[in-house]
Amino acid sequence: MGGQLMRDHGLNFRHVAFAAAAMAVSVLTACSTAETPSSAAGISTQEVLALQGSAGGEAGGLRIVRDLPPPSNTQNGQEQPLAPNDVLEIDVFQADSLDRTVQIDASGRVNMPLIGPIVAADKSVRTLEQEIETAYGRNHLQNPDVTIFLKESFGQRVTIDGEVVNAGVYPVSANSTLMETIALAGGFRPIADQSQVFVYRDVGGQKLVANYDIAEIRTGRKPNPRIYGGDVIIVFTSQTKVAIQNLKDALGIASSAARLAVFP
Repeated sequence: MGGQLMRDHGLNFRHVAFAAAAMAVSVLTACSTAETPSSAAGISTQEVLALQGSAGGEAGGLRIVRDLPPPSNTQNGQEQPLAPNDVLEIDVFQADSLDRTVQIDASGRVNMPLIGPIVAADKSVRTLEQEIETAYGRNHLQNPDVTIFLKESFGQRVTIDGEVVNAGVYPVSANSTLMETIALAGGFRPIADQSQVFVYRDVGGQKLVANYDIAEIRTGRKPNPRIYGGDVIIVFTSQTKVAIQNLKDALGIASSAARLAVFP
């Protein structure tokens, strides 16, 4: 009687295990055939709506493009202008008493000794250097030489979300690229779809989004795009990788069930 009961339990465990494995296989098959295509033109309606929600697309709409242009406020498509709350280290050569670490205030100005407030926001670092040199040269210094270092930029930060190790807000430099920025977030999680990396950018008041395939960037088939302050980067989940993980878990259950059937 006890042996028959054990055999019956063994069969039940096997049935559960095989059913779990079969279910995982069917999920894997379904997900692999329904995987989102890598091109931006193939994004599903649900994904576009998700992108709009993440990027605030309700203001001005969201337009999918092949490659993102630089923000409209950049200098020659390269340097982003200074912004309120940016912290600057200002050095006046051979005039140490004039050196300052200052923060651009809410009105966009910095206050310097002898010359008072001067507008800094929406200017490049070099333009501000020249304007301070001109102001000191009028009445205070002969041939002043001013150097400005952007110590901390609140305007040059990006948001990274989705399947990265450490999602969050990160500072970017004047030459940051997409792959460098993802590295700041610790790289991809195992279930990330590296062909479905989306970058959102506000260009002239319009929300734009482009899809980048990291494999194409690594192999040199596509350039590693420049990332600017204010960008939002979202890495999508690979449904195939999720299904494979589910399959592994189900096979683990099947293996445990088989062992339970053999060893009471």
